[in-house]
Amino acid sequence: MTISGGVKGARDTVRLRHEKAACNVIPAGTLRYRCSPHGELHTVVVILLIVTLGFPTRLGIAHAQDVWSVVDVDHGRAGSVEDPCQDLLTLPALRDALHLVCSRKRLETANYHVQKAIILGFVGGFVKRDDVKHPEVLFATYLRSRYGSAVHVEVFGNHEEKKAVEDTILLLDTNKDGILTAAEKEQVKIILYGHSWGASQTLIFARELQRRGIPVSLTIQIDSVKKFGQDDRTVPGNVAKAVNFYQGKGLTRGQPLIVAADAGRTKILGNFHMKYENHQVNCDNYQWFSRVFNKPHHQIENDPQVWGQIASFIDSELLRIGAGTQTAWSSESSLLK
Repeated sequence: MTISGGVKGARDTVRLRHEKAACNVIPAGTLRYRCSPHGELHTVVVILLIVTLGFPTRLGIAHAQDVWSVVDVDHGRAGSVEDPCQDLLTLPALRDALHLVCSRKRLETANYHVQKAIILGFVGGFVKRDDVKHPEVLFATYLRSRYGSAVHVEVFGNHEEKKAVEDTILLLDTNKDGILTAAEKEQVKIILYGHSWGASQTLIFARELQRRGIPVSLTIQIDSVKKFGQDDRTVPGNVAKAVNFYQGKGLTRGQPLIVAADAGRTKILGNFHMKYENHQVNCDNYQWFSRVFNKPHHQIENDPQVWGQIASFIDSELLRIGAGTQTAWSSESSLLK
């Protein structure tokens, strides 16, 4: 072997090592490595084509979208936005999404009584629970500010059901004896909301609470997309009220119809079909793939009309007109921090 050939071979070996070192492990079910920047892009495009063409359903398309979300999402941090209605760090698209919510009249505690509640949000895809590029996260911040200490609000990833259940039980177990009494189970209202896989998770979570005998006051689904084996259509009997917002365009289309497992116990407030053919919504907080190929799924996520209606539904559950004092959570609410 010549010296030049040996040098060339050594250079190739070094190049391959550097390329492999630039690769990161990504979730099972995709590929072993993802490379940046160009190798990553090619890998993702191939995966998207395989998943989308191989599984031309709401489930398959959602998987394709979420493969992209693993690779291309730049996660923000909830701590960087203290008040989405006033903080200058709030992205313009998210200010637009929440402008109707933020324009609502502030509560005067002398005129309203706020019922104690636990409100849990579930984000879609592989979005992190503190990703401030998604309105579900900032909406939780708004709710904390609006209702104060009477309401505990938390956001979870749709893969964090176990933690959400454990934390909810800790909050309900006021005497900390490890056993929930009937009174403890019904002492507060539980409200669940979510988008995409997170919307489907609201019903999965509600069923887990049903198994434990815990009632849910309201579930809110935004363009619900189920995972394999899930049922994002049938609302369990422990839910008092449920509402569904969906759209039917783009790669990922939401569940168009939710129904009550027991119509005598659950009231379906509506299946609201949102259309965007002649109604533009700012989606600049999302990556280019989502904006180009799956925009309607994120238009509904950023739709100020949707968030405005959701805020009204929650108000109707928690506010009672008349003199009263908010009942503050105990220090145990810090368990969810």
